[in-house]
Amino acid sequence: MMNLRTVGAALMMAIGAAPALAQTTAYPTRPIRFVVPFAPGGNADTISRTSGVKVGESIGQQIVIDNRSGANGNIGMEIVARAAPDGYTIVLGYIANVAIAPSLVAKLPYDPVKDYAPITLLATSPNIIVVHPSVSARTLKELIALSKAKPKSVNFSSAGVASVGHLTGELFNTALGADLQHIPYKGSAQGVIDLLAGQIQMMIGGMSSVMPHIKAGRLRSIAMTGAQRSPAAPDVPTVAESTMPGFEATAWYGAMAPAGTPRTIVARLHSEFAKALAVPDAKQRLENLGYQIVASTPDEFAAYIKTEIVKWAKVVKASGAKAE
Repeated sequence: MMNLRTVGAALMMAIGAAPALAQTTAYPTRPIRFVVPFAPGGNADTISRTSGVKVGESIGQQIVIDNRSGANGNIGMEIVARAAPDGYTIVLGYIANVAIAPSLVAKLPYDPVKDYAPITLLATSPNIIVVHPSVSARTLKELIALSKAKPKSVNFSSAGVASVGHLTGELFNTALGADLQHIPYKGSAQGVIDLLAGQIQMMIGGMSSVMPHIKAGRLRSIAMTGAQRSPAAPDVPTVAESTMPGFEATAWYGAMAPAGTPRTIVARLHSEFAKALAVPDAKQRLENLGYQIVASTPDEFAAYIKTEIVKWAKVVKASGAKAE
């Protein structure tokens, strides 16, 4: 039999554990802040709001989108890395900040592996290579050949230095011997305007920003950078089909919490985001914009992040890209 001292100690432990247990089982009891490290209106905003609204409806608490742009997204990432690991602050992780920044930024103010608890990879978004109609090339092989024949004559825009679009173009230069000239923009909007005006010849960017212009005949699609063809543009071949077997360079977005967030809360958030992405109207909206829904488990997302960091470190080194 237990003596009175043992019984008393057990009771005290149970009483002390009760608030923490209640907090976990009752979660969430107040709104959740979903930090988006970019300005409103872009692709990151679309994914976070589309999924966040559905999660909020399911859990009965508002998901508050908090746009914290600056330092190419690194400010928002740092805010969440330093936040309390209680499940009430999460962040939209983006490939540039999670997988590319570690090899590009000398003093990154956060560690993408150690400072976060991955929740789920929400979606991937292959870039599409498009050209102005005045460009004679109609395939990627022809485009590469044109750049070799007339060095620096084919300018391509991207959403910024060390973006997936930029590094994809630099990979073509190093791996295929192309001679494409990079023109960086702060986001894709101005790049699309200049491409439509014929001031640049080529763009490697998100599908949502150029698909309406492709359908209208104002731009010509060349290739997709994903591993498979996109359901949103099934007639456009992949880079792997065209020139580089095994090639894949997709932008991706995932939900992440501060490191130390209880696994029960991470599991709950993963379940809610997975359900949100399966809701027909949300799923259809994202797929129509060219996103491919993933909804991976926390462990799968954690493994994917590590693989992507290694992959893009090699590309950054080969390209010689430098952070601005």
